[in-house]
Amino acid sequence: MADPADMFHLGGKVAVVTGASSGLGRRAALTLAAAGAMVVGVARRRDALESLSAEIGFAAAGVVGDVTDREKLPALVAAVSAPFGAPDIVVHAAGINTRQTADDVTPEGWDATLELNLSAPFFLSQAMVPAMKEKGWGRIVNFASLQSSRAFPGGIAYGATKGGITQLTRAMAEAWSPHGITANAIGPGFFPTELTQAVFSDPERATRNAAQTCIGRNGTMEDIDGPILFLCSDASAYVTGQVLMVDGGFTAK
Repeated sequence: MADPADMFHLGGKVAVVTGASSGLGRRAALTLAAAGAMVVGVARRRDALESLSAEIGFAAAGVVGDVTDREKLPALVAAVSAPFGAPDIVVHAAGINTRQTADDVTPEGWDATLELNLSAPFFLSQAMVPAMKEKGWGRIVNFASLQSSRAFPGGIAYGATKGGITQLTRAMAEAWSPHGITANAIGPGFFPTELTQAVFSDPERATRNAAQTCIGRNGTMEDIDGPILFLCSDASAYVTGQVLMVDGGFTAK
């Protein structure tokens, strides 16, 4: 039997995390670095990336970029590969929720949501897969949501993208797992991030959400560490095409 600690160790691996400037993306970057990976954070805010790199140290780099700009995608892939080599792991944590009701959805809001939440994870992964194929090893982690399977008010565009992520994850697994590349998704419950600021700024609403879980509380940043590490490591070598709900049992009730 392999040493269980080795199954989760990411020494020698290069991980790219989009949306690394804040929230669950930032936490994922910190977790992977703590497990030994060299981490490249991608986001639009230079100052936040510099702060992340300073906290991690020499094993981190930041690339300022827009993952929805397909024309600049080759340059972005070259930039994230420059510090440590071609990525072995990509975590797609960048996301947006316009919170427009069905009657108020605008074409601009709809397109922006689909581009960032659904199209970018596919096209960025597609661009990184050739190097993973050469190594015979890769990990793709998408971010699903409670809204992958449940409808929330004001979430029609966001929910459509997160429902799409579940099928995109399966399709990625079907296409690329024969080459040693697993594709899975994490479906977070309510965590205190920029995307959920409106929820946590309303104590009554936050309490109501916590009561809907089996555990009886909302998520903390520490709750995402284990699932991220599992899906990015050898511990999940025989897991692909799955959505792991990290929601305290919210979707179980």
